[in-house]
Amino acid sequence: MGKTFSEKVLAKYSGKSEVVPGQIVEVAPDVAMSHDNTAAISKTFEKIGVEHLHNPDTHLIALDHCVPPANATFANNHKTIREFVRKHGIKNFYDINNGICHQVVVENGHCLPGTIMTGSDSHTTTYGALGAFGTGVTRSETAVIMATGRVWFRVPETMRININGEFPQGTYVKDITLKIAGKIRSDGALYRALEYSGSATDKFSVSERMTICNLAVEMGAKVGYVPPNQIAYDYLEGRARAEYTPIFSDEDCKYEEVLDFDLSGLEPQIACPHTVDNVKPIGEVAGESIEQVFVGSCNNARLDDLAILAEVLDRKRIANTTRLIVIPASSRVMMDATNLGIFSRLIAAGATMATPGCGPCMGNHMGVPADSEKTLSTSNRNFRGRMGNPESEVFLASPHTAAASALTGKITDPREFPVDMEKIHDLLKDAKFSPQTSMA
Repeated sequence: MGKTFSEKVLAKYSGKSEVVPGQIVEVAPDVAMSHDNTAAISKTFEKIGVEHLHNPDTHLIALDHCVPPANATFANNHKTIREFVRKHGIKNFYDINNGICHQVVVENGHCLPGTIMTGSDSHTTTYGALGAFGTGVTRSETAVIMATGRVWFRVPETMRININGEFPQGTYVKDITLKIAGKIRSDGALYRALEYSGSATDKFSVSERMTICNLAVEMGAKVGYVPPNQIAYDYLEGRARAEYTPIFSDEDCKYEEVLDFDLSGLEPQIACPHTVDNVKPIGEVAGESIEQVFVGSCNNARLDDLAILAEVLDRKRIANTTRLIVIPASSRVMMDATNLGIFSRLIAAGATMATPGCGPCMGNHMGVPADSEKTLSTSNRNFRGRMGNPESEVFLASPHTAAASALTGKITDPREFPVDMEKIHDLLKDAKFSPQTSMA
């Protein structure tokens, strides 16, 4: 019997002929990412008693969780990190002017098919978008990688999710991903590898692949994975930091479970408070008043997301009862959004623009809601207090749903404001700085 992607990559990196689910293996990751939590990680590393990093080139640090720093605590953490970077000669350091760690890693060619990547951030599953084994690890595990260059994993079982058909008007990868989360539930894929396949998945852009793999962890998954194809290879052309060898599941491999989803009848989806798997079709939630709309995070803040937002809002104004906060995923996305006129259209519509970073996604700054306020967000989590106030509520949806809702001041079916995706596709062809995110 053949082997799954996860089994094959973990066997390769652990030096074994084969591995099986449940087996414990030790591997040396190609990239170990950390962000603002590197300040705490550095202190753990120093307690280990090792003088030098095992391999400084393995580590990538991106400051993004509170940038620019909102208070002295964050500022001092950033100072500690910069000193640590200089002391240990870490070349792959992205300061506060770059953007969200996962976007920066992918944009800058660090994420490669067939590699193993760790991150001291749960949404490191994003890297499966380009066929990498990307997974979140703890701060202590990152400190151990700093000291030894190695980390252990349990070989995960694999669930295959087939997505076929064409997206109906007003629906996107965010919608099908939320629907999948509602089906699997928040713990239904615990320590599993989620492998996405099917005729629709094969056509997903890199941006779309990042969205669906990013949310894999919200179902408990250890890994999200889309088999790389020409779309991924074209994206990496001139961007990849090293040569790579893609790894694929064998046709006769054993999946723990196979789920099939057909896009033809898909409706816009909403994840309601206070769990990501509390998913409902838009019709069951439409009309709920909202005070804030947030378009940002590592899930939906790329150029295609902002272009859809601008298309809906073009020559209109958001409701005077609702605030719209837009935070691009990276400085490259911001540059393209500026050059393509996307930002000017959003500002004219009443949006508040902010510097690239995580912002209010985890409640640090730049959009913490007040008591009893409801926020519609394109981010990936809506746990109670996630955006900084446990007395508020967060709904999750696509950028198109966010745009429609910002216009009306209430949760609104995006199909009331149709978008010409061919027009979006043509606009994104002129992008110069951010990665190609146009729809396939």
